[in-house]
Amino acid sequence: MKRKLQRPPAVERVESTGRSAYVKLTKAALETLAIIAYKQPILRADIEAIRGVACGETIRSLMEKHLVKIAGRAEVPGRPILYGTTKRFLELFGLNSVKDLPQPENGLPSTKNVI
Repeated sequence: MKRKLQRPPAVERVESTGRSAYVKLTKAALETLAIIAYKQPILRADIEAIRGVACGETIRSLMEKHLVKIAGRAEVPGRPILYGTTKRFLELFGLNSVKDLPQPENGLPSTKNVI
């Protein structure tokens, strides 16, 4: 006699929405996300100055995963886009707010004189 296994209701809800419960991030995406989380709102140029490489595609990928959003525009010539994290980011990492992020031991580099 075979028994049919039933899926937990939470799994069925996730599958019915078409969203994955887990998000796979590359090392570059995780680094970029960490910089955005700690320094938000932040310009792409500032992220690239910290990482030392172009980050446009990585930011686009994080936006497609709904982990990063456009947080506004800087009040400087050209009005570049500012990036920040989303509520989904907080949910996936089990945080109530960005203030709950663990504090880095060495701190992150300053971006005040980048542009």
